[in-house]
Amino acid sequence: MSGGFSLPAWRQTLLAAFALLALLALSGCSSLLWGTRQAPIVEATVMPVEAASAPVAASAPEPVETEAAEPEQPKKPKKPVVKPHKVEPPPPVVAPPPPPPPPPPLIFVRTIERSYARTLLDSEVQKPDGKVVGRAVDMIADASGKPREVVVNLQGFLGVGDRKVNFAWNAFRFTPTAKSAPITLNPSAAPVSPAKSNAGMLVPLIDATVERSNGAKVGRVIDVLIDASAQPQAVVLDVNGIVSTERRTIAANWSALRFVAKDKELHPQLDLSDAQINAAPPYASDKPIRAVSPAPPAAPAAAAATAPGASTGSAAASASASTSAAGSAVGSSARAVR
Repeated sequence: MSGGFSLPAWRQTLLAAFALLALLALSGCSSLLWGTRQAPIVEATVMPVEAASAPVAASAPEPVETEAAEPEQPKKPKKPVVKPHKVEPPPPVVAPPPPPPPPPPLIFVRTIERSYARTLLDSEVQKPDGKVVGRAVDMIADASGKPREVVVNLQGFLGVGDRKVNFAWNAFRFTPTAKSAPITLNPSAAPVSPAKSNAGMLVPLIDATVERSNGAKVGRVIDVLIDASAQPQAVVLDVNGIVSTERRTIAANWSALRFVAKDKELHPQLDLSDAQINAAPPYASDKPIRAVSPAPPAAPAAAAATAPGASTGSAAASASASTSAAGSAVGSSARAVR
């Protein structure tokens, strides 16, 4: 330009840049005002496509060999698998202490049926023809306990002239089951002189006092029980006042009696303590006879520990010996009372 100043080169460059920026700004504003400018279309490159090959014929299916159908086997049930359980050992069993031994029995009791033995005292005595001639009032025994004589109260006329006569023991026959007179006198039997009977060591039983070995009183004999074999089985004792004030009688086994000479006389002895007398069953004339015997002393503890069955065997042997000595009676039984 003439007459003007020429601009430097950097300023020209700066003005060109401003002009370019203004142009860009105007183009952006036009896109906002008139919508989004369409993107330029780009031509796509077409890829060559290979021709499809000829169709392949499907091959025939291969024949499948079929086997004859077999019946289905039933399936076996499977056993459950049981795992072994570990069993724990049981706890040790503590044995209880043995029970204490039973107390030793106080007495042995033997039951005698009434049909087996009969009381002697006041029993009627008859002849073989059935005529009653008197009543038995006493029995006399020797030092071994064997019956020797029977004292009979012979009847007089209307009670006048009654007298006591001794007859030998073997002159009588005893029938405990007889409904009439239980004692029969042999007609050929002769009386025995009382003087002769008193010559030996003999003792009348009825009303005799039975003592212990220490001299203490046990009771008074009030009757004797005789069996069909003419053997005494028991004595009936009045123990009134021994352990109580009441009237009381008991039966004692004949085998338990001992006859001891004292002051030139025989005395019956029986070692029954007060406790044993108190434990003895009472005697009743209308009930079975329960005869008692003292129990043997208990075996020492040392002997019992060495032989456990020794005490029982000893007691059983003593009871057996006592029963056999008294006679093996039909219908009789023995038991121990504690």
